[in-house]
Amino acid sequence: MKINSLLVLAFAMFLGINAQAQQTARLQVIHNSADAAASLVDVYLDTALLFDDFAFRTATSFIDAPAGVTFKVGIAPSNSTSVNDTIVGFDVMLMANETYVVVANGIVSSTGYNPSPAFGLDVYAMGRENSNQAGETDVLVCHGSTDAPAVDVQVPGAGTIVDNLEYGDFQGYLELANADYTLNITDSTGSVVVASFQAPLQTLGLADSALVVVASGFLDPSQNSSGPAFGLWVALPSGGNLIELPSSTARVQVIHNSADAAASTVDIYLNGGMLIDDFDFRTASPFIDAPAEVGINIGIAPANSMSVADTITSFDLVLAANEKYVVTANGIVSATGYNPSPAFGLNIFATGREEASQSGNTDILVMHGSTDAPPVDVVAVGVGTIVDDISYGEYNADYLEVGTADLTLEIYDASGTTLVATFSAPLSTLSLDDSALVVVASGFLDPSQNSNGDAFGLFVALPSGGSLIALPVVTGLEINEVKSFNIYPNPVSDQLNIDLEVMDRVDLQMEIFDLTGRKVEERALDLNTGVQSLQVPMAGLQKGSYILRLANEKGAINQRFVKLD
Repeated sequence: MKINSLLVLAFAMFLGINAQAQQTARLQVIHNSADAAASLVDVYLDTALLFDDFAFRTATSFIDAPAGVTFKVGIAPSNSTSVNDTIVGFDVMLMANETYVVVANGIVSSTGYNPSPAFGLDVYAMGRENSNQAGETDVLVCHGSTDAPAVDVQVPGAGTIVDNLEYGDFQGYLELANADYTLNITDSTGSVVVASFQAPLQTLGLADSALVVVASGFLDPSQNSSGPAFGLWVALPSGGNLIELPSSTARVQVIHNSADAAASTVDIYLNGGMLIDDFDFRTASPFIDAPAEVGINIGIAPANSMSVADTITSFDLVLAANEKYVVTANGIVSATGYNPSPAFGLNIFATGREEASQSGNTDILVMHGSTDAPPVDVVAVGVGTIVDDISYGEYNADYLEVGTADLTLEIYDASGTTLVATFSAPLSTLSLDDSALVVVASGFLDPSQNSNGDAFGLFVALPSGGSLIALPVVTGLEINEVKSFNIYPNPVSDQLNIDLEVMDRVDLQMEIFDLTGRKVEERALDLNTGVQSLQVPMAGLQKGSYILRLANEKGAINQRFVKLD
């Protein structure tokens, strides 16, 4: 490395003798002055050029330096021709056999920076080149951001690891298990997270290493000559360009499901900036990255908005790092015309998925977003109950993980006895294997009481976003030969009666499923034209809810019943 060879040569010139025979210390220098005038500097050791074009956010490796003698370090512009061009100098003496970390921080310019602490060398005299314990990672923290206040550093779930660190100070080495961490930078009270970063020590293979993490750049670049923004950067013992720690993010999908005509198209702002322009009802964003651990503001504005000042409602959120969120916008913004009219809001599911947990499956999350629909149950025929007693604004507890197939979804009232609607979910036909879907109950059961808005239905949001996919409604009977189909009594104790009116001779398979999808009874039926009455003894069934299904190759008819004691 050019810097290192120059350093050794300069030290040898300074001593005038063989450097190996002299007492030495170990030294690493990190350039962390964010002043544009110091973005590239030359560094002199007494009169000899030590570093040529030493760049901001770079570091030397650890190298031998003369100990026990005083020498002058001079900082000059990168186009300097001699030590006479230095703009600031420091007298330095190192102790023999010590290991030093030296961080150059501060401002050299006379204007343009607020605050503007003077350029200087912050020195830590107990540096390390390797971790103290095998398998761990040792981390030294230096606060080098000139406009950042005293801060704490917290690891979610583990507490505060750096307490009240001020500009120019070091926090002694943290001896950490080699793992991937989230680092939250808070104010000195520890209560307000101002920034969050990922420290992927394990992912980067940094076991057995000793690192220096520097707080670098400006919290408010607009007050500091539009300089580099605040961040955490890592210097390795081997030197080179500092490694930026990525900001903490979460993955978020937003689904627009507010059926209020006044919100048919909206603009969405994130922290004052446009996030989604002209976001239509029954569309979804793809999963996108959003800031995590810090407070964010989501603003909703009309589609013709000019800025965040046009928002009609806003929401403050804090997302957890590395989580995946499904956010569904539901409810009513209008003051009149809707009954009932729950307020517009964001319903959040914090363990979302972008793909199925198991290859070949389709994972289904259900969200009740129909403002005038009561609590309901959802049954996947042949699979079982996938949602039990879900109310407006709720998600089911977790994704249903099913083999990819074409399903029939039945919506029942909360009693589990009255079939409200039936929908086809053609997962296999639509090639949705390996996918994770959100099925949203959308629209109004009674549009006449809701400004003649969109009718109730089930709609699917894909992880890739776009227009929601309407699930087809299964209307009437699916078997042409059967004109009517009725079961009674319901609930039933001893015997279930089935009345059928058959238009033509038909062969059917009668099946009974419990709500786990387990088939508990089946019978072949050979039916002639006319009214048919069948009896099914209930003695072999436990108390609970069941699906009775009549099916052949042309289709199926399903009804739900309850078995009493």
